Amino acid sequence: MTGSPDAPAARTATLRAASGYLRSWVEAQAAHRRVPGVQVAMRSGDELVLSAAVGLADAVSGAPLTTRHLFRIASHSKTFTATAVLQLVEAGRMRLDDPIAQHVPELAGSPVGRATVRELLGHQSGVIRDGEHADFWQLGTPFPDRAGVVAEVLRAGAVHARNEHFKYSNTGYALLGLAIEAVTGTTYAEHTRAAILEPLGLRDTGAEYDPARAGEFAAGHTGLLLGEGTREVIEHVDTRAMAAATGFYSTAEDLSAYGAAHYLGDERLIGDDSKRLMQRLESVVTAYGSEIGRYGLGLELMTVGERQLVGHSGGYPGHITLTLVDPVGRLVVSVLTNAIDGPAHELAVGLVRLVDVALSPRTEVPPPPADAPPLASFTGRFAGLWGLLDVAELGGRLVLLRPTAPDPLPTVEELQVLDASTLRVAAQPGFGASGERVPVERDAAGRVTAIRLAGVTSRPVEEFLRRRSAMTRVGWAQSPSPSMSPPIPSP
Repeated sequence: MTGSPDAPAARTATLRAASGYLRSWVEAQAAHRRVPGVQVAMRSGDELVLSAAVGLADAVSGAPLTTRHLFRIASHSKTFTATAVLQLVEAGRMRLDDPIAQHVPELAGSPVGRATVRELLGHQSGVIRDGEHADFWQLGTPFPDRAGVVAEVLRAGAVHARNEHFKYSNTGYALLGLAIEAVTGTTYAEHTRAAILEPLGLRDTGAEYDPARAGEFAAGHTGLLLGEGTREVIEHVDTRAMAAATGFYSTAEDLSAYGAAHYLGDERLIGDDSKRLMQRLESVVTAYGSEIGRYGLGLELMTVGERQLVGHSGGYPGHITLTLVDPVGRLVVSVLTNAIDGPAHELAVGLVRLVDVALSPRTEVPPPPADAPPLASFTGRFAGLWGLLDVAELGGRLVLLRPTAPDPLPTVEELQVLDASTLRVAAQPGFGASGERVPVERDAAGRVTAIRLAGVTSRPVEEFLRRRSAMTRVGWAQSPSPSMSPPIPSP
């Protein structure tokens, strides 16, 4: 994603123009996956190019979701904790090789007490994930306080040797929160507010559930098990001494602004040297010999297409979230869902893929004829018995894709405009309709009433739904031959 000095502004303009379709894609995904609500924000450079909320804040009351509703963002909290630690390191108040017992003296002499701040940040300390009694994750018990965390660590905290394996640990981050309190002489929530939230103007973000703002939170919802059709609302609770691992709340807009503070070159929170420490590879995460992820210091690392992304997911009872940051390409995508089976990962990754479709043509397509109608006149959402098709304008080009596919990229085809009533799928070798003409039917007002892809007609969704019953009850004569000839309508 490099180019001329004007390239960043041009990229932002392209994504601003694409935002209407990106929102429509999120709406289709949310409806298809039966998610109560989705809040999404996208920032290109310093500009918020997309902010949207679809669905419901509460599936029981029917309250609509807005962009101002607050979400529990769970393990996003680790990025705030890591940022706060690196600020203290830059100020000379803490060192990455400090043993945690230096800041949490109750751990002196224990195996965990020797674990360093860096090992805890990178989940290389060998500390137990949540403790042997962690039913607080399903609200069976309260989250532990400081005494509870320390007692659990002293009793059964070390499950691996230091630097033996990547071992994801909420307990380890709780200890980092206690260390921040010891160094600063204030609470974790107060310090992160003063050191991170206030400098960025994040008014809808906090380190712990705030009962005074209870009416602003989107409800959390149970998952759909074994095909059930209803969800129950899950109560919000505070996370006490686990806040540094999982306590934060925020909005997608605030998270996009916070993510932008982790662009290289932005030194509002920490310098580039510290950002590179957080963002570089610390651990390759494997299971049974296969790589399943990568981690830095308080940040997950992910590759989508050619983008090297950093960020974090979050899983709180009833809320599943993910924020992805391209610190070089200066892009942030944040997706917050309010169900325990919410597809935040799929939606965030899908949006990044669609961004790159808008910015980078997949194949060379000749320009439309001079007398062709505007590209927007071809766009729409169409349906047939085999599902939905979108004709969308992205990056000043027409593309065809299936908006409910788990990954949009394999379904994307570039479209060439031949004339007002004919498109052509750009030649791409593969299984689909590459190279074929796509006839377009229009009404007297010029609105598209049907498209025909690979010989199969799709119509605007509302029109298809009106016709569907008749279509599914047509009788077909059986061919006496087992040939592949098309079925013949009965007289």
